[in-house]
Amino acid sequence: MRVLVVEDDEALAGQLRQALEAAGFAVDVEHDGEAASFAGTAEAYSAAVLDLGLPRKDGLSVLRDWREAGCGWPVLVLTARNRWSDKLAGFNAGADDYLTKPFLMDEVVLRLRAMLRRTAGVAASVLRAGPLEYDVVQGRFALQGQGLQLTAQEHRILAYFMHHPGRLLTRGDISEHVYARDLDPDSNTLDVLIGRIRRKLGGAPRLVTERGQGFRLEAGPEDAAGGPA
Repeated sequence: MRVLVVEDDEALAGQLRQALEAAGFAVDVEHDGEAASFAGTAEAYSAAVLDLGLPRKDGLSVLRDWREAGCGWPVLVLTARNRWSDKLAGFNAGADDYLTKPFLMDEVVLRLRAMLRRTAGVAASVLRAGPLEYDVVQGRFALQGQGLQLTAQEHRILAYFMHHPGRLLTRGDISEHVYARDLDPDSNTLDVLIGRIRRKLGGAPRLVTERGQGFRLEAGPEDAAGGPA
């Protein structure tokens, strides 16, 4: 999942990037409101972490810009303000959740995962596709009850599929939602990664190729009518 972090404190922004990347997210960072407003409307994100106290344009204005542009992905607001009136203003502008500084990095990760789960319409903390399970809270995969070893790139791609089971995902969807803007892979690289994930899954669930269109995660062979592997 690709996340935009907007925080003018560069040290804190670096800590957030490190914590989120360690949790399996692809992260872009902006440090001022005008750049954040543009990035949010020009790029594809799964979620954002947004500080309210920003230079050049305040966080509430940035959030309103995103919502007015039709950006529907969840936003976790960070602020040093603890008054209910400030929180109410954030929710009214389109925030999905709120964290008051100081906070634990683990809580940011947990809040983001919970928001993404709700956005995907999933109430459970464990996503399942046949014998494959993804613990959203812990960020861990298990296949037939055994831990599945994946690289960071493989993890992000498979997690994106698990949040959208049975849905056709184009190459553009995958690149936009699981890679930071400076790490966009070429087509061959994505094919190699998909092939490696397929081998690790061992055929169930299946990553099915829809020729000329994209890929689809199907729970098992009985569901594989969507296209050739």
